[in-house]
Amino acid sequence: MQRFIENYINEHFDVIVIGGGITGASVAYEAATRGLKVALLEKKDFSWATSAATSKMIHGGLRYLVNGEILLVRESLRERRVLENIAPNFVYPAPTMMVHYKTPLKNNKWVVKIGMLMYDALSYDKNFTWDASKRIPLHRTISKQEVLQSEPHVRAKELTGASVFYDCNSIFPERLTLAFIKSAVAYGAKVANYSQVQGFIMDGHNHITGVKVKDLLNNTVYTVSSTITINCGGPWADIVLGLAKSNGSSVATLRRSEGIHIITKKRLLSGKYTIGSITPNGRHFFLIPWRNQTLIGTTDKPYTGNPDEYRVTKTSVLELIDDVNSSFGEGKLNYADVQHTYGGLRPLVEKETGETYTSSRKYEIYDNKDDGLDGLITVEGGKYTTSRNLAENCLKIVATKMGRSLGKSITDKHYLAGCGIKDLKAFFYAVQQDNKDFSESTLKYLSRNYGTEYADILNLAREDKTLAETLNADGEILAEVTYAVRHEMARTLSDIIMRRSGIGTLGNPGEDVLLKVAAIAAKELNWTVEKVEQETKATVDLLKIPEA
Repeated sequence: MQRFIENYINEHFDVIVIGGGITGASVAYEAATRGLKVALLEKKDFSWATSAATSKMIHGGLRYLVNGEILLVRESLRERRVLENIAPNFVYPAPTMMVHYKTPLKNNKWVVKIGMLMYDALSYDKNFTWDASKRIPLHRTISKQEVLQSEPHVRAKELTGASVFYDCNSIFPERLTLAFIKSAVAYGAKVANYSQVQGFIMDGHNHITGVKVKDLLNNTVYTVSSTITINCGGPWADIVLGLAKSNGSSVATLRRSEGIHIITKKRLLSGKYTIGSITPNGRHFFLIPWRNQTLIGTTDKPYTGNPDEYRVTKTSVLELIDDVNSSFGEGKLNYADVQHTYGGLRPLVEKETGETYTSSRKYEIYDNKDDGLDGLITVEGGKYTTSRNLAENCLKIVATKMGRSLGKSITDKHYLAGCGIKDLKAFFYAVQQDNKDFSESTLKYLSRNYGTEYADILNLAREDKTLAETLNADGEILAEVTYAVRHEMARTLSDIIMRRSGIGTLGNPGEDVLLKVAAIAAKELNWTVEKVEQETKATVDLLKIPEA
């Protein structure tokens, strides 16, 4: 991939997509597959905000049944299956154990049983998967004794049993988002990170005909023209819309909720199940086995500040720890056990709900012509799982505005870039057998997270033996750094270790590893000594556990 903005010369696009999270990536891919000329612009890096702040689950949203959102659950379960098919190395079925206690009523195992039966019914097509190994069984209810035998750290007091059901894990959401972007590029889309939209171009009738965009890496401003512009700014969607309201018209503020996660090495799980628990005040949270650690989340509370200023705070971390201690284990998880934390903001479309936990995760797609801004579409809300279908619905509006047929969607019928694997078990076995010059852990990691592109990384390491150096227990190697810069548009140290590789996603990997990665990046990007110091310091600061 190349940053098209660096060589942009007055090209007109059918569609400009603003925002490089999963929503923008999906819309760009959908539009490109319909034969449209597409440009995607992201002000920072792809998948750096909300799309990176997930619980690493692709799920139907069992708790949304409580709110009566049956259509949303059905859509989510259908899209869960689609993602299993088109991104087989990223999205895997995994068992969840939802533990039940005497109170509250909504966690009663017989009440939940009704929800589980509905969940099974709504996922009636769950086993129509391209790979037979991804078939999902029906839920089952187990006794208190079975729970404690499998997961001895579950709190025994007032425990009545558990429901075991399957959803899917998303092992690397940032790379899954990148797969959508790569797929869009394969169909001709042009993309650029670190390209901030600073305003809209309008004709004399408030018809938007393009955007003003600043290349933040080269400090150059361009005017990029388009027939349709789609605002996929996520938590920034209202701010982007405000750029078109320079005449002083009011812009409604988007409601945002904060969700954070913590990662700990503390042994809390067997590793066989994701554990779903519920706090005394009725909020769910999950403990998820991930890369031999325990991932805990998420929170859900209103955020009213500037989204550009959002940071995870110590207060939020302590609140999550309190939730865990109030309802799971021996209540001894503490701040010192936290090795990494991350968070993000969710955009919400529901205005009437007083608090964010019960707010809908549905999405809305607006034709801003009704606001006097023809040529602009704004997408608000949504959840990671349903983003592909959101994009399909968005293209229906694009087709109407263009006044022509754009055909039917094909994005549910084709593998994403690097994901063309018909039989995962056979693929993983072949990778191990064909590459005996690398460790089993390296091959396992690369084949899962890079899919069919894994061989390109191995070839880099074979050409330059220094790039074969292993960096962590997962088997990641320095060749990933070179690959990220040359082929995946990584431009900062944090791009490389947080969103192209997993080197930093368990927390600070240590000065030695950071300096090795920075040295490779410096060689590829022509960084000065001062730039290396700047990038290293910024990354260390990013990975600090919040102190306030």
